[in-house]
Amino acid sequence: MSPRRYTVDQTKGVLDVEWPLFGEMARALALKVAREFDPEIIVGIATSGVIPGAVIASIHGREFRAMTISRRGDQEAVRATPHVLGSVPPQVRGRRVLVVDETCDSGDTIRLAISACVNAGASEVRTAVCFRTGPYEPDFHALATESTIVLPWDRELLIDGELVPNPLYADAQKALSPYR
Repeated sequence: MSPRRYTVDQTKGVLDVEWPLFGEMARALALKVAREFDPEIIVGIATSGVIPGAVIASIHGREFRAMTISRRGDQEAVRATPHVLGSVPPQVRGRRVLVVDETCDSGDTIRLAISACVNAGASEVRTAVCFRTGPYEPDFHALATESTIVLPWDRELLIDGELVPNPLYADAQKALSPYR
């Protein structure tokens, strides 16, 4: 199951994240990291970890790379566990690496990224996420919440040339505004 919840638990609420808030969270996360760790390279987990990863890399003045880890296969079937798609950036060899994703729930994706970077020769790997949504504790996080998170880039889809509400978040959108 994906760390981002598409079903809404009304008792835990919904966090509707706008672009300015997401930007400030990435900025705050970069500052938290800077207080305890000096990464030589930032690796964002594609696709959604690329956005905060690139922001953190820019703030730190460090090289940015991406790696793709997904639970989706070729036919978009959801797997029980994530897999590395492609290869780990070879630039991690011998370097201190910060792996960044947008959310972390079970930790499956983060653990896989850590393992992949270590196997590729990283000298040290630490992790950072904007939202810690479950029991796994990354090294750094901006916000811990059990709420369903609706990220700005997930809110709408382009269908037939028009932006429409993402049907995966229909329950979340109803919870945010019961009069829609």
